[in-house]
Amino acid sequence: MANGMLVIDKPAGWTSHDVVAKCRRLLSERRIGHAGTLDPMATGVLPIFVGRATRAVEFAAAEGKEYLAGLRLGLTTDTQDTTGQVLAETDADVTRERLEGVLAAFRGDILQVPPMYSALKRDGKKLYELARAGKAVERAPRPVTISALEIVDQTARDTYTLRVACSKGTYVRTLCHDIGQALGCGGAMCMLRRTKAAGFTLAQAVELPALEALAAQGEAQGLLLPVDTYFHRYPAVTVGGQACKQARNGAPFPCDVPDGLWRVYSDDGAFLLLGSCTGGSMTTIKSFFEV
Repeated sequence: MANGMLVIDKPAGWTSHDVVAKCRRLLSERRIGHAGTLDPMATGVLPIFVGRATRAVEFAAAEGKEYLAGLRLGLTTDTQDTTGQVLAETDADVTRERLEGVLAAFRGDILQVPPMYSALKRDGKKLYELARAGKAVERAPRPVTISALEIVDQTARDTYTLRVACSKGTYVRTLCHDIGQALGCGGAMCMLRRTKAAGFTLAQAVELPALEALAAQGEAQGLLLPVDTYFHRYPAVTVGGQACKQARNGAPFPCDVPDGLWRVYSDDGAFLLLGSCTGGSMTTIKSFFEV
């Protein structure tokens, strides 16, 4: 039975769901989830959680992400990227220095209006479904954090590559659109490559053809990282006897460790749970042992 995590370098043209479906076939495991959806045009880091490790998705999805994004100035589309219908196109005469000046306003804590072409729901319907039907609805601005925003390269007179580090819930294509609006010429995202998500980087990512080749040799599961490695920043404690039984039953158990979050293992080395200890009593935040 497959359990663990791996990082896929998602190819362009695939949805995140497509990648999950492919991994289900290659790893022969139905319980597979991912952290952080990527649009079909985007590539890069897509963390995949397999088997019991899917219980860690909620922790991974909450972490910040980093991207390389292509900003095409002088173009406005209905999807805020170059896959959409063109709404306006102008000759963008914007210097690098002027763009640098505008970027400052988008760093730190900002408010962002989610795009109509998104999976957010309104009255039970996804916004992109309403958008495809020609409907637009009011969307409340949401707080997001842009911890890094810088120009990496200028690839054409009107096209720049940006490095973006941001919080969960940030729409990079909306960021590109809003930067274009601030410049007065419009802007759209023309490329997106995620370089970091859930603490994983491109250096750890495997491409789908490589995963297929290993699966054909029966070796694909060798790529899986143990789920407890995701929580490596927390200290570890081992419990046995009655405390271990209580842990497996989901009950609080005595544990002589300082207050805080802990990785809890049984005395045979199995990763049991992520727990929170207060006053010598450990309670389960999320269990990871097979039942």
